Amino acid sequence: MNWDDIKIFLEVARAERLSTAAKRLTMDASTVSRRLHKLEESIGTKLFDRTQEGHVLTADGEMLLTSACKMEQDAQHALSNIHNNNEDNCGLVRIGVTEALGNFFVSPNLLSLQQQYPNIDVHLLLFSRYVKISRNEADIAIAVERPKSTSMIVSKLCDYKLQLYVHQDYLDKSFDKNLDRNVELHTQGITLDNLAEQKWVTYVDNLLFTDQLSYTKELNRYLDGELKANFSSTSIISQYFAIKSGLGIGILPCFLADQDKSLIKLHSQEISISRSFWLVTHPESKRLSHVNTVWQYLKQLVQEHEELLNPSD
Repeated sequence: MNWDDIKIFLEVARAERLSTAAKRLTMDASTVSRRLHKLEESIGTKLFDRTQEGHVLTADGEMLLTSACKMEQDAQHALSNIHNNNEDNCGLVRIGVTEALGNFFVSPNLLSLQQQYPNIDVHLLLFSRYVKISRNEADIAIAVERPKSTSMIVSKLCDYKLQLYVHQDYLDKSFDKNLDRNVELHTQGITLDNLAEQKWVTYVDNLLFTDQLSYTKELNRYLDGELKANFSSTSIISQYFAIKSGLGIGILPCFLADQDKSLIKLHSQEISISRSFWLVTHPESKRLSHVNTVWQYLKQLVQEHEELLNPSD
């Protein structure tokens, strides 16, 4: 069996699309397809079902993936140890994380890690889906939902709070349909009774990869009627900029929104939503000193910034 063919198999399994895998491998899609067929012929089984949605692993493909990931991981660890002459805290750590926490919390707080451990390199990988640690997509994942896998090391990182935010522009220029003109609307004018009537910025609920990012049901408990989104996005960063532009009101993580002084909290005593982040890694990765150091650093980081993640007001 050709190891290069296994690497192609791994990339297609992760990308789930031939064209995407070919781009990552810097190969022609036709070459990738031919090599996959060659691999399937050599082991006498079908590894993928070719569908309109992409390449979906068969049962045999899933079995090979588990072993191939282990082979790849062992090789990477061995090469890393040889390259770094078995030095402690030396090497690359890939952190898979959601875009909000990655951009507004992890990335701005890596300077201290670099200063303490200059030989640790970090790749921050932003995902809008589950990070597949079992497929070696990252060394450490920060997940918004506790993984069900029992083969991974999982530890609760922290709880974090989300609240309702608005920009002053929305308050100043909210459109009053009854009067058919622009009127001044101050924070005291947005009550729990009329929240449902406001312009809302939300996620596209039917495209969420986890229910942990859906806040509609919880919000509806506070509303006189069900909210209707005027603007929705699959990206929390897009929602943030929409709210910041005065497009509407919406729920944002406090660690993101509280750093922007132009945003105003609404009904912070009445409306508060809590979620959790979870650290996930493979047992073999956790044994590496540089991976374990970053793991512990992330744990210490959330303790130091508890008030940003869980504000008391």
